[in-house]
Order: sequence, then structure tokens, then C-alpha cells
Amino acid sequence: MLQRQGVITGWHDRKNGAGTEWKGAIDQHLNTARVILLLISPDFIASDYCYNIEMRQAMQRHEAGEAKVIPIYLRPCDWKGATFGKLQALPTDAKPVTRWKNRDEAFAIIAQGIRAMVEQLTESSASSSDASSYYKRGIEYLENGHYDLALADFNRAIKIESSASGAWLEWDYYNRGLSYYFKNDAEGWKLGG
Repeated sequence: MLQRQGVITGWHDRKNGAGTEWKGAIDQHLNTARVILLLISPDFIASDYCYNIEMRQAMQRHEAGEAKVIPIYLRPCDWKGATFGKLQALPTDAKPVTRWKNRDEAFAIIAQGIRAMVEQLTESSASSSDASSYYKRGIEYLENGHYDLALADFNRAIKIESSASGAWLEWDYYNRGLSYYFKNDAEGWKLGG
């Protein structure tokens, strides 16, 4: 439901197509995500790349206040002393999903926890931001080739400017159109962004 309702846009490295430079794609998403899920299992801890590179990068962004990291305990493993061990995990009481009698219940608790975090982030950014900050960040995303993120910020700016009859509304629409264009989304671009 989180994806269907547009609360989140999910990404994982299996979405990389053939010929994609996978490290660059992973870095791009790790550097722009607002919420990062660590899927904790013995395989995660055993993977040098997951543990030493991806997790370290995620935790640096978390500590800098740039993103929120949520450990999701999937399978039992020895995670005591891990950097992410200080963070509130999901599901409840850090009980791994495979230990729940009803795994659907565990995943529902995980989804509810993610929803609460995203809503908290959205409320805090909406109360501390105005259309111009969304617009400026959208421009940065556009210039760096993060078209989906640019679209999201231009849409937020348009929503705020539309209700306030803002003077920059035409620029919001113009740059949203550019985002669609560079994303090769012909339908969005034809509709005027």
C-alpha cells in the first residue's frame, strides 16, 4: 500500500538493467534516499559490500541528519555491537520476521513503522520548508540527473504555490516539464509537465 498510495518509491539493486554501472546506481540512490532500509540477516552481515560500504554510507547520512535508517530484522543473526544496533528496528522488539508465527503480521508492523517514519519526515519538511526550498532542491536534483526526485520536489512546490497563487508557479511547471523530458517520459512532457 505504501507504494500504491505514493508514500514511498522503492528501489533496490536488482532494478539495475543489463549494462548498468551498478556501483554508480547504488551510490546515487544511497546518496538521495530519505529513508534507507537495512534488511538484516546473516547474509547481510556476511557481505563485505553490504556491511562495509552500503551500511557505512547509510549510517553516515543518518548521523548527518540527511536520511533515516531503519534496520529490518528478517532472520536471526548476531548483530550485537553493529553500528545499526543503536537504532530502533522493525518489527517489534527486533524479533526477526522468520520467528513470528504469522509473518504477515510482522510485515504489516514493518509497513506501519515505515509509514509512520515517512509521515514524520513529510510533516517536518512541510512545516520547515516552503515552495522555494522544494524548487531549489528540485533544481539540484534535475542538474544531477535525479529526475524522479526532481519531479517529486517540483510537484510539492506546485502544490504550495497553487494554493498561495505564487509568483514562481510557471517556473515550477517549466522545470517539472524538463524533468519529464530528461526522464524520457513523453506523456508527462506532452501534458505540459
